Amino acid sequence: MLSPESLAKIDKEIAKYPAGQKQSAVMAALRIAQDELGWLSSDTLEFVAGYLGMAPVAVYEVASFYNMYELAPVGKYKITVCTNLSCTLMGADSISAHLKSRLGIGFGETTADGRFTLKEGECMGACGDGPLFLVNNKRMCGCLSSEKVDQILAELK
Repeated sequence: MLSPESLAKIDKEIAKYPAGQKQSAVMAALRIAQDELGWLSSDTLEFVAGYLGMAPVAVYEVASFYNMYELAPVGKYKITVCTNLSCTLMGADSISAHLKSRLGIGFGETTADGRFTLKEGECMGACGDGPLFLVNNKRMCGCLSSEKVDQILAELK
């Protein structure tokens, strides 16, 4: 199900934990699987569970608890806007409205071309840089204005 490269990455994560504690690498394994496949299907969750020697429900509990894991397909670029209090006070509402207008979608939706998915997120721990969003859980973009959002969207197209 996963490439040899991804399995090697998971094995490297497993090696960070004591023998017999492979399940400790579940979050890293899910991230690696999602990076390769784009989202986590039930088949992927079962594969990860088998690879780590865990019950599938235990892997599902982790994947469904954290908002960085996607249990349904998302666009090539997932933009998660922080809408917590600090970012909202710094203009997250207007950034969200601008993104919705530019992309033609709302939170929880994907553009028709499959390029962008827009999500609402909790505090990302960078309140001084608000308003901000994450692209694909990896690139944090802060101190956003409508112009900066347009520039980032142009880079992603």
